[in-house]
Order: sequence, then structure tokens, then C-alpha cells
Amino acid sequence: MATEKTTTRKAAGARLSIVVPVYNEEENIRPLYDRLTAAIAPLTGGLEIIFVDDGSVDGTRRAVEELHREDRRVRLIGFTRNFGHEMATTAGLDFADGDAVVIIDADLQDPPEVIGEMLSRWEEGYDVVYGRRVGRKGEPLGKRLSSRIFYRLMR
Repeated sequence: MATEKTTTRKAAGARLSIVVPVYNEEENIRPLYDRLTAAIAPLTGGLEIIFVDDGSVDGTRRAVEELHREDRRVRLIGFTRNFGHEMATTAGLDFADGDAVVIIDADLQDPPEVIGEMLSRWEEGYDVVYGRRVGRKGEPLGKRLSSRIFYRLMR
């Protein structure tokens, strides 16, 4: 008698932490949240979204606080001044308590919908999975250099 092998997805019972460094992203907070929650809902059991406000001077913090009132899975870490993207990312990683952690920028240049593919690689046994944009058009040299250094250190 043949039996069918059933596979339980590792992510289905896992808690996922999503770290989002933000600086003056007031207009992107809600659209990012909507896309993240829609993309993640069918994939994982638990979720926390950690927004790290890197000293924004617009309504970014207020937008995240409003989301937190609606959804307790949303957390906020706020810096008193701008320390830079890499420090905000590191702070988010320090506070994340999920079984897996995803880092994504708030500007929606990286589609939240690819997180499912990344989780699939994690389920295959990889400890670190990261996506890389092929081009970084329009970004200043300093930003590209600091990103390159940060991700090299992470590797």
C-alpha cells in the first residue's frame, strides 16, 4: 500500500519578525503594512513587524503608532536623531524575537511578495537568505558604499 508523504511547512508554525528601518516614510507606512500582511498571512503562524524610526521629522512615527493601535503585532523603536540605515537595521535585529527575521526597506522598491520565496529557502535549511537588487539607480555613492559594507559584514 502506497502512502502519500505529507509535508508541514516549517514557516507555518514559526514566528516571523520583519524589521523595517524607516526615515521620513510617512506616506509608505500604510501601503507597506497592507502588502506585508497580505503576503505573510498565508505563510506563517506568528508575525511581528518592527519599524525602526531613524529620527524622522515627518509623521512617520505617528503613522506607525496608529498602526500599533490597530494591530499589536506592529512594534516601534524610535531614535531621537538620524543614525543611519545600518544602525536602524541593527537595532531592529536586536529587538526581533522571531524564528526567522526579514529585513525590508519601507520604500517598496523591494516587493514584500518575495518573502514567501525567501521563507522557502529557509525551510530548505539555509540559515541566511537574502535578496539583492541588481541595480541601484538613483542612489548616491555614499548610500551604495555603506550598503555594500554592511551586507559584506552580515555575510
